[in-house]
Amino acid sequence: MTYILTFLDRALAICLEVAPWLLAGLVLAGLLKVFLPTNSLKRWLGGRGIGPVLKAALIGTPLPLCSCSVLPAAMQLHRSGASKGATVSFLVATPENGADSIALSYVLLGPVMTILRPAAAIASAVATGLLVECLPGARRQPAADGEAGCSAGGRACRDQIDCDRESGSEPPARWSAASRAAVDLLDDIAPWLFGGLLLAAALETVVPPGAMAGFGSGLLPMLALAAIGIPMYICATASTPLAASMLVAGMSPGTVLVFLLTGPATNLASAAVVGKQLGVRVTAAYLLGLLGSAIGIGLAVDRLLGGMNLELSGQINAAGELIPAWIAILSGIVLAAAAIKPLRRFSARVALRAIGAE
Repeated sequence: MTYILTFLDRALAICLEVAPWLLAGLVLAGLLKVFLPTNSLKRWLGGRGIGPVLKAALIGTPLPLCSCSVLPAAMQLHRSGASKGATVSFLVATPENGADSIALSYVLLGPVMTILRPAAAIASAVATGLLVECLPGARRQPAADGEAGCSAGGRACRDQIDCDRESGSEPPARWSAASRAAVDLLDDIAPWLFGGLLLAAALETVVPPGAMAGFGSGLLPMLALAAIGIPMYICATASTPLAASMLVAGMSPGTVLVFLLTGPATNLASAAVVGKQLGVRVTAAYLLGLLGSAIGIGLAVDRLLGGMNLELSGQINAAGELIPAWIAILSGIVLAAAAIKPLRRFSARVALRAIGAE
């Protein structure tokens, strides 16, 4: 009974800590989805060499796309002239982060990990993209196929950058599109985020703080987490509370960073699509580059932070103390009303009636 009460207490505490930052991240993600110009993306990612690979990583980092929904966007960018290296760089960087997951990183992981996470994602994406660029034939111009990228249909097509027709609409329509994009993103991540929050609460309930300090660092734990993270599907937002629980349990920041890089970046389904669209050699370089760069970055981070004697566990959840309790509760109510579809429909009807009454 004590474990159950502790679990419920931790789950509620984590949800309230997350709610305001997640809400802010979703709003920013919706704005990015609508207001980032598609034609500029195509122009920036065209050409060959390190420039497009780096720009693909920088552009992809804040975008709110997971490892599955990024696929149609990346393939259409490739058809529009992006090299295979730039395409793979975009594929790696985009799902590893997002406006929503970066906001959660600040509240759950602290400022140091919030800086390290996107920086590591960009470095990993660039390294993987350059590895692909070195393959024979990787620099050939892709064959144009019109607007084939919208053939995927469903929510993946709605997530596709080139299918976002709101980018040329009037300001009121664009704001409406931004709100729809934020709600669509919440629909996509809600089950995984809820599951991640529950797993994080369970881990903090069962594993005492610092219990994994003895074996939570080094090459073998990093390889183990990478082996778990690469084939599974977990979005960047859902991986954040799990990463915070791993830090509390005593895992090193570098080991946790390996999980944050490999888990959201790819899964078996997305790897299969990449193999079909870009070829087996590119897929092999994509997976090996992601694994090697994640392990290398994890080892470097542990060495760097160890040399600085910087302790990150004290930063975990510290940002949550900056938010008043009433804002956290109100944000949780708003998110619940948006995420639970019957509540969302009911709230929309109430809002429409209130507007009509005026």
